[in-house]
Amino acid sequence: MSITIRPTTLADIAAVGAVFERAYPKLLASAYPAEVLDAALPIIVKAQPNLLECGTFYVAEEAGTVLGAGGWTRDVKDATLGHVRHVATDDRHVRRGIGRRLIEHCFAQARIAGVTQMECWSTLSAEPFYQSFGFEIVGPMDVTLEGGVSFPSLRMRLSLV
Repeated sequence: MSITIRPTTLADIAAVGAVFERAYPKLLASAYPAEVLDAALPIIVKAQPNLLECGTFYVAEEAGTVLGAGGWTRDVKDATLGHVRHVATDDRHVRRGIGRRLIEHCFAQARIAGVTQMECWSTLSAEPFYQSFGFEIVGPMDVTLEGGVSFPSLRMRLSLV
């Protein structure tokens, strides 16, 4: 079967949320202490309606089953800067190139839109994944999630030119 990538709609909220709920607990467990995950997971496993409707958030699916999701958004102040957003592959389908296809699709669409730099706020466990595309670490950062939850991350950057 073939994997296709398409933009999301609000109709995808349950399927995308299910991917996040399966992926994040397992894929983040080796990089974060239990107390950090206990606070962060209830927040980060939720699919964000504004992303699903933005036109630059995508699902990878096979035979109608969502295997992964992720996208990008343009920076509000710098039209040449894009931000990688909420990328995850269902843990039952990792190592099939799904995340790679999603990111490459994001890069292609961002280039068409005139974006020349991409930034991501990577989880600690996803650092090697993003480095495989050429992202470089700018530095560590704490992402403040809903309710003031602090989530240790890495700010990474990549030139698209």
